[in-house]
Amino acid sequence: MHPDHDLPADLLAASVARLRDSLTPRPDPASTVSVELPQILPDGGIGEAAALEQLADALLTGAAQLQHPGFMAHMDPPAPWITWITALWTAALNQNLLHDDTGAAARAIEAQVVDWLKPFFGMDGGHLTPGSTLANLTALWAAREIGGVRRVVASEHAHVSVPKSAAILGIRYESVPADAAHRLDPAALGPLDDAALVLTAGTTAVGAVDPLDAGVDAAWRHVDAAWAGPLRLSASHRGVLDGIGGADSVAMSAHKWLFQPKESALVLFADAGRAHRALAYGSGYLARPNVGVLGSHGAAAAAGLAASLLAWGRRGMAVRIDAEIERSQQLARLVAAHPDFVLWGQPATGIVVWRPAHYDAALVRSRMRDAFVSLATVDGAQWFRSVAANPNADPERVLAAAVEALP
Repeated sequence: MHPDHDLPADLLAASVARLRDSLTPRPDPASTVSVELPQILPDGGIGEAAALEQLADALLTGAAQLQHPGFMAHMDPPAPWITWITALWTAALNQNLLHDDTGAAARAIEAQVVDWLKPFFGMDGGHLTPGSTLANLTALWAAREIGGVRRVVASEHAHVSVPKSAAILGIRYESVPADAAHRLDPAALGPLDDAALVLTAGTTAVGAVDPLDAGVDAAWRHVDAAWAGPLRLSASHRGVLDGIGGADSVAMSAHKWLFQPKESALVLFADAGRAHRALAYGSGYLARPNVGVLGSHGAAAAAGLAASLLAWGRRGMAVRIDAEIERSQQLARLVAAHPDFVLWGQPATGIVVWRPAHYDAALVRSRMRDAFVSLATVDGAQWFRSVAANPNADPERVLAAAVEALP
Protein backbone atom coordinates (compact mmCIF):
# COMPACT_ATOMS: atom_id res chain seq x y z
CA MET A 1 0.00 0.00 0.00
CA HIS A 2 1.18 3.55 -0.70
CA PRO A 3 2.71 5.05 2.47
CA ASP A 4 0.19 7.93 2.40
CA HIS A 5 -2.55 5.38 3.09
CA ASP A 6 -0.78 2.98 5.45
CA LEU A 7 -1.39 4.44 8.90
CA PRO A 8 1.27 3.34 11.42
CA ALA A 9 -0.35 1.73 14.44
CA ASP A 10 1.95 3.51 16.89
CA LEU A 11 1.16 6.93 15.39
CA LEU A 12 -2.58 6.21 15.59
CA ALA A 13 -2.28 5.18 19.23
CA ALA A 14 -0.19 8.24 20.06
CA SER A 15 -2.68 10.56 18.33
CA VAL A 16 -5.64 9.09 20.20
CA ALA A 17 -3.75 9.34 23.50
CA ARG A 18 -2.89 12.99 22.78
CA LEU A 19 -6.54 13.69 22.05
CA ARG A 20 -7.70 12.08 25.29
CA ASP A 21 -5.10 13.98 27.30
CA SER A 22 -6.36 17.27 25.86
CA LEU A 23 -9.97 16.84 26.98
CA THR A 24 -9.68 18.09 30.55
CA PRO A 25 -8.16 21.61 30.55
CA ARG A 26 -9.81 24.98 31.04
CA PRO A 27 -13.30 25.79 29.73
CA ASP A 28 -12.49 29.12 28.13
CA PRO A 29 -10.99 29.22 24.63
CA ALA A 30 -7.25 29.84 24.60
CA SER A 31 -7.44 32.93 22.39
CA THR A 32 -3.77 33.76 22.91
CA VAL A 33 -2.39 30.42 21.72
CA SER A 34 0.38 30.96 19.21
CA VAL A 35 0.01 29.04 15.95
CA GLU A 36 3.58 28.75 14.79
CA LEU A 37 3.42 27.76 11.15
CA PRO A 38 5.75 28.80 8.34
CA GLN A 39 4.69 32.04 6.70
CA ILE A 40 5.60 30.66 3.29
CA LEU A 41 4.84 27.12 2.14
CA PRO A 42 8.13 25.19 2.52
CA ASP A 43 9.59 23.26 -0.40
CA GLY A 44 10.35 20.27 1.79
CA GLY A 45 7.93 18.74 4.27
CA ILE A 46 8.68 17.83 7.87
CA GLY A 47 6.89 14.45 7.79
CA GLU A 48 3.56 13.27 9.08
CA ALA A 49 4.49 12.73 12.73
CA ALA A 50 6.21 16.11 13.03
CA ALA A 51 3.32 17.87 11.29
CA LEU A 52 0.81 16.38 13.70
CA GLU A 53 2.98 17.33 16.64
CA GLN A 54 3.28 20.91 15.42
CA LEU A 55 -0.48 21.25 14.98
CA ALA A 56 -1.50 19.40 18.13
CA ASP A 57 -1.05 22.22 20.61
CA ALA A 58 -3.01 24.68 18.51
CA LEU A 59 -5.82 22.32 17.54
CA LEU A 60 -6.19 20.40 20.79
CA THR A 61 -5.50 23.07 23.40
CA GLY A 62 -6.25 26.24 21.43
CA ALA A 63 -10.01 25.74 21.67
CA ALA A 64 -12.58 25.64 24.43
CA GLN A 65 -13.23 22.21 25.90
CA LEU A 66 -16.97 22.01 25.41
CA GLN A 67 -17.31 19.07 27.82
CA HIS A 68 -15.83 21.01 30.77
CA PRO A 69 -18.28 21.27 33.72
CA GLY A 70 -17.95 25.05 33.68
CA PHE A 71 -18.79 25.45 30.00
CA MET A 72 -22.38 26.61 29.56
CA ALA A 73 -22.08 29.17 26.80
CA HIS A 74 -22.95 28.20 23.24
CA MET A 75 -25.19 25.93 21.15
CA ASP A 76 -22.24 23.66 20.38
CA PRO A 77 -22.28 20.38 22.35
CA PRO A 78 -19.27 18.18 23.00
CA ALA A 79 -19.44 15.50 20.31
CA PRO A 80 -19.86 11.96 21.67
CA TRP A 81 -16.96 9.60 21.13
CA ILE A 82 -18.95 7.33 18.82
CA THR A 83 -18.97 10.15 16.26
CA TRP A 84 -15.18 10.45 16.44
CA ILE A 85 -14.91 6.88 15.24
CA THR A 86 -17.31 7.33 12.33
CA ALA A 87 -15.57 10.58 11.38
CA LEU A 88 -12.28 8.69 11.14
CA TRP A 89 -13.88 5.98 9.00
CA THR A 90 -15.54 8.39 6.60
CA ALA A 91 -12.46 10.59 6.27
CA ALA A 92 -10.33 7.55 5.45
CA LEU A 93 -12.80 6.30 2.81
CA ASN A 94 -13.57 9.78 1.40
CA GLN A 95 -16.81 8.69 -0.23
CA ASN A 96 -18.73 11.04 -2.51
CA LEU A 97 -22.43 10.56 -1.87
CA LEU A 98 -23.28 12.19 -5.16
CA HIS A 99 -22.23 8.95 -6.88
CA ASP A 100 -23.42 5.41 -6.21
CA ASP A 101 -20.04 4.26 -7.50
CA THR A 102 -18.26 5.64 -4.46
CA GLY A 103 -20.85 5.89 -1.70
CA ALA A 104 -23.80 3.56 -2.27
CA ALA A 105 -23.94 2.30 1.33
CA ALA A 106 -23.48 5.77 2.79
CA ARG A 107 -26.25 7.11 0.54
CA ALA A 108 -28.56 4.46 1.95
CA ILE A 109 -27.54 5.33 5.51
CA GLU A 110 -28.22 9.03 4.89
CA ALA A 111 -31.66 8.24 3.44
CA GLN A 112 -32.47 6.02 6.42
CA VAL A 113 -31.50 8.73 8.92
CA VAL A 114 -33.91 11.12 7.17
CA ASP A 115 -36.63 8.45 7.25
CA TRP A 116 -36.07 7.94 10.99
CA LEU A 117 -36.44 11.63 11.80
CA LYS A 118 -39.05 12.94 9.36
CA PRO A 119 -42.14 11.51 11.19
CA PHE A 120 -41.41 13.59 14.30
CA PHE A 121 -41.97 16.73 12.22
CA GLY A 122 -44.86 15.51 10.09
CA MET A 123 -42.66 15.77 7.00
CA ASP A 124 -42.44 13.49 3.96
CA GLY A 125 -38.65 13.47 3.41
CA GLY A 126 -35.63 15.64 2.78
CA HIS A 127 -31.86 15.51 2.88
CA LEU A 128 -28.83 16.42 4.98
CA THR A 129 -27.02 19.74 4.70
CA PRO A 130 -23.86 21.04 6.45
CA GLY A 131 -25.91 23.37 8.64
CA SER A 132 -29.26 25.09 9.04
CA THR A 133 -28.10 28.13 7.10
CA LEU A 134 -28.01 25.95 3.99
CA ALA A 135 -31.17 24.16 5.11
CA ASN A 136 -33.00 27.50 5.30
CA LEU A 137 -31.62 28.55 1.93
CA THR A 138 -32.72 25.24 0.39
CA ALA A 139 -36.22 25.52 1.81
CA LEU A 140 -36.68 29.08 0.60
CA TRP A 141 -35.31 28.11 -2.81
CA ALA A 142 -38.03 25.46 -2.98
CA ALA A 143 -40.57 28.07 -1.88
CA ARG A 144 -39.56 30.31 -4.76
CA GLU A 145 -39.61 27.50 -7.33
CA ILE A 146 -42.81 25.78 -6.15
CA GLY A 147 -44.78 28.46 -4.35
CA GLY A 148 -43.74 31.36 -6.58
CA VAL A 149 -43.02 33.48 -3.51
CA ARG A 150 -41.85 37.03 -4.05
CA ARG A 151 -41.31 37.92 -0.39
CA VAL A 152 -39.78 36.33 2.70
CA VAL A 153 -41.43 37.41 5.95
CA ALA A 154 -39.97 36.62 9.38
CA SER A 155 -39.75 37.91 12.93
CA GLU A 156 -37.29 40.63 13.85
CA HIS A 157 -35.50 37.92 15.84
CA ALA A 158 -35.14 35.46 12.95
CA HIS A 159 -31.69 33.99 12.35
CA VAL A 160 -29.36 35.98 10.12
CA SER A 161 -29.45 33.14 7.57
CA VAL A 162 -33.06 34.02 6.70
CA PRO A 163 -32.45 37.54 5.29
CA LYS A 164 -29.19 36.22 3.84
CA SER A 165 -31.08 33.48 1.98
CA ALA A 166 -33.61 35.99 0.69
CA ALA A 167 -30.78 38.16 -0.64
CA ILE A 168 -29.12 35.22 -2.37
CA LEU A 169 -32.42 34.20 -3.97
CA GLY A 170 -33.29 37.73 -5.05
CA ILE A 171 -36.46 37.84 -2.93
CA ARG A 172 -37.58 40.86 -0.92
CA TYR A 173 -37.17 40.41 2.84
CA GLU A 174 -39.58 41.85 5.40
CA SER A 175 -39.10 41.80 9.15
CA VAL A 176 -42.14 41.93 11.44
CA PRO A 177 -42.30 42.77 15.16
CA ALA A 178 -42.14 40.27 17.99
CA ASP A 179 -43.67 40.41 21.44
CA ALA A 180 -41.82 40.99 24.71
CA ALA A 181 -40.89 37.29 24.85
CA HIS A 182 -39.29 37.52 21.37
CA ARG A 183 -42.06 35.54 19.66
CA LEU A 184 -43.40 36.68 16.30
CA ASP A 185 -46.61 38.67 16.68
CA PRO A 186 -49.25 37.16 14.34
CA ALA A 187 -51.22 40.42 14.50
CA ALA A 188 -48.34 42.13 12.68
CA LEU A 189 -48.73 39.87 9.64
CA GLY A 190 -50.51 41.24 6.59
CA PRO A 191 -51.62 39.21 3.54
CA LEU A 192 -49.14 36.43 2.79
CA ASP A 193 -50.47 34.99 -0.47
CA ASP A 194 -47.19 35.82 -2.26
CA ALA A 195 -44.87 35.24 0.72
CA ALA A 196 -42.82 32.59 2.43
CA LEU A 197 -43.37 32.97 6.16
CA VAL A 198 -40.43 31.80 8.27
CA LEU A 199 -41.27 30.85 11.84
CA THR A 200 -38.46 30.33 14.33
CA ALA A 201 -38.43 27.45 16.80
CA GLY A 202 -35.69 28.56 19.16
CA THR A 203 -34.29 32.03 18.55
CA THR A 204 -30.54 32.30 18.86
CA ALA A 205 -30.44 34.83 21.69
CA VAL A 206 -33.19 33.62 24.06
CA GLY A 207 -34.58 30.39 22.56
CA ALA A 208 -38.08 31.75 21.89
CA VAL A 209 -40.54 29.77 19.77
CA ASP A 210 -42.85 31.60 17.39
CA PRO A 211 -46.53 30.55 17.19
CA LEU A 212 -46.08 27.69 14.73
CA ASP A 213 -49.69 27.86 13.58
CA ALA A 214 -49.35 31.47 12.41
CA GLY A 215 -49.76 32.54 8.79
CA VAL A 216 -51.80 29.64 7.45
CA ASP A 217 -52.61 31.78 4.40
CA ALA A 218 -48.95 32.04 3.39
CA ALA A 219 -47.85 30.74 0.00
CA TRP A 220 -45.18 28.74 1.89
CA ARG A 221 -44.57 28.18 5.59
CA HIS A 222 -41.07 27.28 6.75
CA VAL A 223 -39.98 26.54 10.32
CA ASP A 224 -36.38 27.26 11.25
CA ALA A 225 -36.05 24.70 14.05
CA ALA A 226 -32.25 24.70 13.99
CA TRP A 227 -32.08 24.85 17.78
CA ALA A 228 -35.32 23.52 19.26
CA GLY A 229 -36.24 20.96 16.60
CA PRO A 230 -34.89 17.93 18.53
CA LEU A 231 -37.48 18.58 21.25
CA ARG A 232 -39.85 16.66 18.96
CA LEU A 233 -38.07 13.47 20.06
CA SER A 234 -38.90 14.17 23.72
CA ALA A 235 -42.21 12.91 25.07
CA SER A 236 -41.98 15.52 27.82
CA HIS A 237 -41.24 18.58 25.67
CA ARG A 238 -42.39 17.87 22.12
CA GLY A 239 -45.52 19.97 22.72
CA VAL A 240 -43.37 23.12 22.64
CA LEU A 241 -43.28 22.65 18.87
CA ASP A 242 -46.95 21.80 18.34
CA GLY A 243 -48.05 22.95 14.91
CA ILE A 244 -44.76 22.24 13.17
CA GLY A 245 -46.38 19.49 11.10
CA GLY A 246 -48.43 22.10 9.23
CA ALA A 247 -45.33 23.64 7.66
CA ASP A 248 -44.17 23.13 4.09
CA SER A 249 -40.56 22.74 5.20
CA VAL A 250 -38.45 22.46 8.35
CA ALA A 251 -34.75 23.06 9.03
CA MET A 252 -33.01 21.42 11.98
CA SER A 253 -29.38 21.30 13.11
CA ALA A 254 -28.17 17.91 14.28
CA HIS A 255 -24.95 19.54 15.53
CA LYS A 256 -26.88 21.24 18.30
CA TRP A 257 -29.36 19.20 20.36
CA LEU A 258 -28.70 15.92 18.56
CA PHE A 259 -25.11 16.22 19.84
CA GLN A 260 -23.35 15.79 16.50
CA PRO A 261 -20.06 17.31 15.33
CA LYS A 262 -20.25 20.44 13.21
CA GLU A 263 -21.72 20.42 9.69
CA SER A 264 -24.71 18.18 10.35
CA ALA A 265 -28.25 19.40 9.68
CA LEU A 266 -31.41 18.50 7.78
CA VAL A 267 -33.94 20.17 5.54
CA LEU A 268 -37.29 18.37 5.51
CA PHE A 269 -40.30 18.89 3.25
CA ALA A 270 -44.01 18.10 3.47
CA ASP A 271 -43.77 16.98 -0.18
CA ALA A 272 -40.15 15.96 -0.60
CA GLY A 273 -40.61 14.48 -4.05
CA ARG A 274 -41.96 17.74 -5.45
CA ALA A 275 -39.33 19.82 -3.64
CA HIS A 276 -36.45 17.63 -4.77
CA ARG A 277 -37.64 17.66 -8.37
CA ALA A 278 -37.71 21.46 -8.26
CA LEU A 279 -34.14 21.57 -6.91
CA ALA A 280 -32.61 18.86 -9.13
CA TYR A 281 -29.98 19.40 -11.80
CA GLY A 282 -28.63 16.74 -14.13
CA SER A 283 -25.49 16.40 -16.22
CA GLY A 284 -23.92 13.86 -18.51
CA TYR A 285 -21.39 12.78 -15.89
CA LEU A 286 -24.01 12.18 -13.18
CA ALA A 287 -25.69 8.83 -12.71
CA ARG A 288 -28.61 10.58 -11.00
CA PRO A 289 -29.68 14.23 -10.57
CA ASN A 290 -27.88 16.49 -8.12
CA VAL A 291 -30.50 17.69 -5.63
CA GLY A 292 -30.18 20.83 -3.52
CA VAL A 293 -27.43 23.37 -2.95
CA LEU A 294 -24.55 20.94 -2.48
CA GLY A 295 -22.76 19.06 -5.21
CA SER A 296 -20.55 16.33 -3.86
CA HIS A 297 -20.57 15.73 -0.14
CA GLY A 298 -19.16 13.17 2.24
CA ALA A 299 -20.59 10.61 4.63
CA ALA A 300 -19.43 12.02 7.96
CA ALA A 301 -22.71 13.67 8.97
CA ALA A 302 -24.88 10.71 8.01
CA ALA A 303 -22.58 8.17 9.64
CA GLY A 304 -22.23 10.02 12.94
CA LEU A 305 -25.94 10.70 13.21
CA ALA A 306 -26.83 7.12 12.31
CA ALA A 307 -24.38 5.78 14.91
CA SER A 308 -25.76 8.02 17.66
CA LEU A 309 -29.40 7.26 16.89
CA LEU A 310 -28.69 3.53 16.70
CA ALA A 311 -26.70 3.56 19.93
CA TRP A 312 -29.18 5.58 21.98
CA GLY A 313 -32.55 5.21 20.21
CA ARG A 314 -35.29 7.81 20.47
CA ARG A 315 -35.62 7.35 24.22
CA GLY A 316 -31.89 7.68 24.80
CA MET A 317 -31.74 10.87 22.75
CA ALA A 318 -34.78 12.22 24.60
CA VAL A 319 -33.16 11.49 27.99
CA ARG A 320 -30.18 13.62 26.95
CA ILE A 321 -32.36 16.46 25.66
CA ASP A 322 -34.60 16.39 28.75
CA ALA A 323 -31.50 16.58 30.97
CA GLU A 324 -30.40 19.77 29.17
CA ILE A 325 -33.82 21.35 29.69
CA GLU A 326 -33.59 20.53 33.41
CA ARG A 327 -30.04 21.92 33.53
CA SER A 328 -31.23 25.24 32.10
CA GLN A 329 -34.13 25.37 34.55
CA GLN A 330 -31.76 24.68 37.43
CA LEU A 331 -29.52 27.58 36.46
CA ALA A 332 -32.56 29.83 36.05
CA ARG A 333 -33.74 28.93 39.57
CA LEU A 334 -30.30 29.65 41.03
CA VAL A 335 -30.05 33.00 39.27
CA ALA A 336 -33.58 34.07 40.21
CA ALA A 337 -32.84 33.34 43.87
CA HIS A 338 -29.56 35.30 43.96
CA PRO A 339 -29.76 39.00 44.88
CA ASP A 340 -26.75 40.00 42.77
CA PHE A 341 -28.12 38.70 39.45
CA VAL A 342 -31.12 39.31 37.23
CA LEU A 343 -32.91 36.70 35.11
CA TRP A 344 -34.24 37.98 31.75
CA GLY A 345 -37.05 35.45 31.70
CA GLN A 346 -37.79 31.78 32.15
CA PRO A 347 -35.88 29.68 29.59
CA ALA A 348 -38.20 28.51 26.82
CA THR A 349 -35.88 26.00 25.18
CA GLY A 350 -32.75 25.58 27.28
CA ILE A 351 -31.22 29.06 26.91
CA VAL A 352 -30.78 31.09 30.09
CA VAL A 353 -30.34 34.86 29.73
CA TRP A 354 -29.09 36.59 32.87
CA ARG A 355 -26.70 39.29 34.07
CA PRO A 356 -25.19 40.96 37.12
CA ALA A 357 -27.67 43.32 38.76
CA HIS A 358 -25.18 46.11 39.40
CA TYR A 359 -22.16 45.56 37.14
CA ASP A 360 -21.31 45.43 33.47
CA ALA A 361 -21.85 41.92 32.10
CA ALA A 362 -18.74 41.95 29.89
CA LEU A 363 -16.56 43.07 32.79
CA VAL A 364 -17.80 40.31 35.06
CA ARG A 365 -17.43 37.68 32.35
CA SER A 366 -13.83 38.77 31.75
CA ARG A 367 -13.11 38.10 35.43
CA MET A 368 -14.75 34.65 35.53
CA ARG A 369 -12.47 31.65 36.06
CA ASP A 370 -13.21 27.95 35.65
CA ALA A 371 -16.53 28.66 33.95
CA PHE A 372 -17.60 30.30 30.73
CA VAL A 373 -20.77 32.03 29.50
CA SER A 374 -21.38 33.83 26.23
CA LEU A 375 -22.63 37.39 25.80
CA ALA A 376 -25.70 38.52 23.87
CA THR A 377 -27.34 41.86 23.26
CA VAL A 378 -31.00 41.47 24.19
CA ASP A 379 -33.46 44.36 24.06
CA GLY A 380 -30.57 46.82 23.76
CA ALA A 381 -28.63 45.59 26.80
CA GLN A 382 -25.80 43.13 27.23
CA TRP A 383 -26.58 39.89 29.05
CA PHE A 384 -24.95 36.58 29.90
CA ARG A 385 -26.22 33.76 27.70
CA SER A 386 -25.93 30.22 29.03
CA VAL A 387 -26.92 27.44 26.66
CA ALA A 388 -27.70 23.98 28.00
CA ALA A 389 -25.93 21.75 25.50
CA ASN A 390 -23.12 20.24 27.57
CA PRO A 391 -24.08 17.04 29.48
CA ASN A 392 -21.27 17.71 31.95
CA ALA A 393 -22.19 21.31 32.77
CA ASP A 394 -22.72 22.17 36.43
CA PRO A 395 -25.06 25.19 36.89
CA GLU A 396 -23.93 25.69 40.50
CA ARG A 397 -20.33 25.94 39.31
CA VAL A 398 -21.30 28.46 36.62
CA LEU A 399 -23.15 30.72 39.05
CA ALA A 400 -20.40 30.40 41.69
CA ALA A 401 -17.81 31.52 39.11
CA ALA A 402 -19.95 34.55 38.28
CA VAL A 403 -20.37 35.42 41.96
CA GLU A 404 -16.62 35.16 42.50
CA ALA A 405 -16.04 37.46 39.50
CA LEU A 406 -18.13 40.34 40.86
CA PRO A 407 -15.93 43.43 41.55
